[in-house]
Amino acid sequence: MSLVRLNIKGISYSQTQNGAYALILSEVDGDRKLPIVIGAFEAQSIAIALEKEIKPPRPLTHDLFKNFADRFDIQVKQVIIHKLVDGVFYSSIICERDSIEEIIDARTSDAISLALRFNAPIFTYKNILDKAGIYLKGTDHDVSKEAEDDVLVDQLVVEEEEEKPSAASNDYKKLSLSELNSLLEQAVAAEDYEAAAKIRDEISKRN
Repeated sequence: MSLVRLNIKGISYSQTQNGAYALILSEVDGDRKLPIVIGAFEAQSIAIALEKEIKPPRPLTHDLFKNFADRFDIQVKQVIIHKLVDGVFYSSIICERDSIEEIIDARTSDAISLALRFNAPIFTYKNILDKAGIYLKGTDHDVSKEAEDDVLVDQLVVEEEEEKPSAASNDYKKLSLSELNSLLEQAVAAEDYEAAAKIRDEISKRN
């Protein structure tokens, strides 16, 4: 079976559905997206790995695993999403130490969290992408990339991020850059990574 390389498109969440997160993977040489439902902790861990400027004051579980692997010279070479059963994805982490390769079973969310930290590629099999991938082309009208992503997110969670901005995000807009940077440092120190991500987004909009 042929492997298809995937990139991480992003994480979607619903403020109306508590704990509903979807990790969106996209095929490198195609237009299909692969949505995978993950938990809040895993979503936070992946988001922190994607957001390079947020540095937790203490290592998260996946950071600890990375530090442990580095200490004992273990490399994660790649992650393969190899099975889909009743809507649940199963993954393998391909590791190497002293030129000996090992395959370790893992939850897909954990495997991807580690792949990010090791800069390891993520793959799935073509038959899994054929079965679970969402393909949005072929409509009557041409769809822009941004609009296409909005449609995808609407399919993944009932109400997504096009709802009205929260009071907190409105408050961030009123602050200066120096105040936002100070708040960002406080949020990271308090390990409030959800708030840190929102503050980082507001800072990014102004740069």
